[in-house]
Amino acid sequence: MWTFRKKGVVQSTGTDAGASTKARGDLAEQAALEHLQKQGLRLVKRNFKTPGRGGGEVDLIMREPDGTLVFVEVRQRTGSGKGGAGASITVAKKKRIVLAARHFLHQIGSEPPCRFDVVLLQGPSMGGSVGASIEWLRAAFDTSASF
Repeated sequence: MWTFRKKGVVQSTGTDAGASTKARGDLAEQAALEHLQKQGLRLVKRNFKTPGRGGGEVDLIMREPDGTLVFVEVRQRTGSGKGGAGASITVAKKKRIVLAARHFLHQIGSEPPCRFDVVLLQGPSMGGSVGASIEWLRAAFDTSASF
C-alpha cells in the first residue's frame, strides 16, 4: 500500500482506499464517544483546541454523572506494532492535553473534579473503528506527573 497527495487530499491505494487519516480518526472518536455515552458520560465538548501554534487539543470532554469533568484522548491503531495505540501517547502529547484542559477550565471559570482518560481502539478495521477493540483507561495520567 502506498499513498499520495493530490490537492491536499491523501489518497490510499490499499484496502482502506479513500479513508484519510483524519477520516479514520473521526470514526475512532465517534466510536469512543458512543462507548462512553453508553457508560453514562455526557458530551460537553468535542475537539477542544487552544488558540495559536503549539497549543493543545482534547478529543472529547465528557462529564460523569457525579459531575467529574473527564478529558479524553482517543488513540486508534490497526496493529500492535511499536506498542500499539497506548504507546503512541508521548510525554509531549500529554503536555498538550493538559495545556488544553487548563485552558478549557480557565474559560469556564471553575475547577470541578477532573480526570484524564484514554480510549484505545485497536485491531483490524475498515475506516478506523469497525471491528476494533475498545479499551477505556480511567485516570490514565494526571498533572502531578513530571512532564
